[in-house]
Amino acid sequence: MNYLVIVLRLIHILSGVFWVGGSLIITFFISPTVAATAEAGQKFMAHLVTRAKVTLRITAAAILTVLAGGWLYWLDSGGLTSGWTTSATGWGFGIGGVLAIVGLIFGVLVGKNVSLLGGMASKIQGKPTPEQMSQIQAAQKQLKFVAPVSTTALILALVCMATARYWRL
Repeated sequence: MNYLVIVLRLIHILSGVFWVGGSLIITFFISPTVAATAEAGQKFMAHLVTRAKVTLRITAAAILTVLAGGWLYWLDSGGLTSGWTTSATGWGFGIGGVLAIVGLIFGVLVGKNVSLLGGMASKIQGKPTPEQMSQIQAAQKQLKFVAPVSTTALILALVCMATARYWRL
């Protein structure tokens, strides 16, 4: 029994579930609710980001997922030297890995902007200043682009990872 592979798979799967699940919940439920509930939503998001440190925790899970997955790919491919890398399964896991990295990169940008908005929401007393409003709008604009890219990449990575063993060329 290869204990290293078991440990890496557990890290990869458990942290991946947390990463993708957390990202989907935030994208499809929390963000729209925060937007719809105005000041109460801003306070909730400020707490989630500053006190619960959700962006930090999801980023840590994402990094663990990618590192463990990369290590597993390295082991399965014999250090990228075996024919497995060009097999259907190798392609499935490889494409899934690339999509996960795209999700991570764009997810970091999501986290950066969510943290900025959460931090600002916790500091604003009453109406935001014009400078604060400008920062809020810039972060929201970037989020409208990066969040869907990250979410789509993670969903596609998940599909590839879940089905790679069954791919045929």
